[in-house]
Amino acid sequence: MKKIDYTGLKKGEKAAEYSVIANFALAIVKTVVGVLSGSIALLADAVHSFSDIFSSLAVYIGLKLSQRKPDEKFPYGYYKFETLSSIIISVIIIISGFEIAMESLNGIITPKPINMPLIAITVAFISAVVSFLLTRLKDNVGREINSPALINDGKHSFVDIFSSFIVFFGILTAYIGYPIFQGVAGFTVAILIIYMGIKSGKEALLILLDANLDSKVLEKIKAIAISFEGVKGIHNIKIRRSGPYIFAELHVETDINLSLQKVSTISKSMEQRIKNEVNDLNSIIIKIEPKKKFVVRIAIPIDKDKGLNSVISKHFGKAPYFLVVDVNNDNIKNSQLMKNPAATFEQKKWLKTVKFLKNKEVNILLFNGKINEGPSYALSDELITVIIPHGDNLKDIILEAALNYRL
Repeated sequence: MKKIDYTGLKKGEKAAEYSVIANFALAIVKTVVGVLSGSIALLADAVHSFSDIFSSLAVYIGLKLSQRKPDEKFPYGYYKFETLSSIIISVIIIISGFEIAMESLNGIITPKPINMPLIAITVAFISAVVSFLLTRLKDNVGREINSPALINDGKHSFVDIFSSFIVFFGILTAYIGYPIFQGVAGFTVAILIIYMGIKSGKEALLILLDANLDSKVLEKIKAIAISFEGVKGIHNIKIRRSGPYIFAELHVETDINLSLQKVSTISKSMEQRIKNEVNDLNSIIIKIEPKKKFVVRIAIPIDKDKGLNSVISKHFGKAPYFLVVDVNNDNIKNSQLMKNPAATFEQKKWLKTVKFLKNKEVNILLFNGKINEGPSYALSDELITVIIPHGDNLKDIILEAALNYRL
């Protein structure tokens, strides 16, 4: 598991704290001015600000709890408290939206003139400016620490900007002589609030249910894993988000003849690279399993072409031909005669031969002669297994080699 730096969570906690203080001050001012002026729109906006206080408190508590280190009871950490707080925010947003809608409908049905219009207009304008500053703060910090709850709270504050300006224009038109627009302004704000609450709540609920909402991250992990030499396939890849972090697991199919040491090296290197390139990743579980081949390709060095009656050459690099056959289960499907491009070389014939066999995607080299240390390592690195032939004829030797390879 990646070592967690709680600095980001503390930074988010501080942003939520500032939001609580600012919204509390706004809510008090708007409530007092709303009551004294008789402005329905401003009182609706005050209710909205009080919902912001509870929202920011939920984020603050969620981020505070998320900083608790994993323990025996919560081995994956307390990060989902942050997601849970995001759901609480959404519920509060929706409830406050309906409350504002009801109050605003009363204002449309029975519009009333307002007192102290200039003060009410000024408060509405200041509210819009403060909401803008809070939106920038929470959105920037939320994206920096990748906190869904703080980002959602920032979206809520973004709605506050529009709602405050709508209230501002509603009071302004009421001051001019059209008090009905206060109710219209309040109802418009309510619709925006309910929409944002449903949208953010749905996303938080899906995260809490471990739904995959990060398809790009999934594809990135898959692309990194498949790029490793010796990896033949990726399947059953899963990712889930817990608060600001991602937990992942995947099954990796490797070449069947990889050594345990090579498999271990691939697993460790893959884990480290994925963690380096996926910033939000907390931990990843990689399960390695060998990929069973249905078709095995076998190369046999020969001096003269006699098909499946050919005699295996005693020279690996010098052999003029290779008989390359594909075996599917217990059947030889294809048989091809290929010239050895290294046969005419003067030096390092084996190196050219190994590259030739790799390019032809050979899995097994049938050879009973001596192979020096250099060619042996080269064949092993290219995942080509050397099998000493046993049997009465070449066909039996090929089928037995393919069977042993799969076991």
